[in-house]
Amino acid sequence: MHKNTLIQVTQNGMGEGSEELGLKLATNYFKLLDAENRLPKIIVFYNAGVKLICEDSPTLGVLQNLEQKGVRMLACKTCLDFFNLSDKVKVGSVGSMPDIITLQADADKVINL
Repeated sequence: MHKNTLIQVTQNGMGEGSEELGLKLATNYFKLLDAENRLPKIIVFYNAGVKLICEDSPTLGVLQNLEQKGVRMLACKTCLDFFNLSDKVKVGSVGSMPDIITLQADADKVINL
C-alpha cells in the first residue's frame, strides 16, 4: 500500500535528546511501517537525516527492505556533501532541493520525523 505520503527525515534518528535512543526509535518506526504495510510513497532525507542512508547506519537494513518494496528514497546532495557522505550512500538516490520541493508539493500528506 503506497499512499501518496512523503516522510521527511531531518535528523540522525527520531526525536530530541539521546542520539542512541533516537536511532533505536527511527529503526523501530521504519520496521513497524513495513510490518503494518503502511508504506509511504517516498522518504526524503536532508540535514543530518542523510546519515541514516549511509554505511554503518543502524537503520540501513530496514530502509533497504522498504526500498525493495517500492518506497522511493531521496537524499539531499547538498547535505551529503556537507557531511562528506556522498560516497557512503547505501540506499536510495541523491537529488536536489528542487526535487524535494516538487515531491513535497505533489504529496497528499507530509510527515516530519
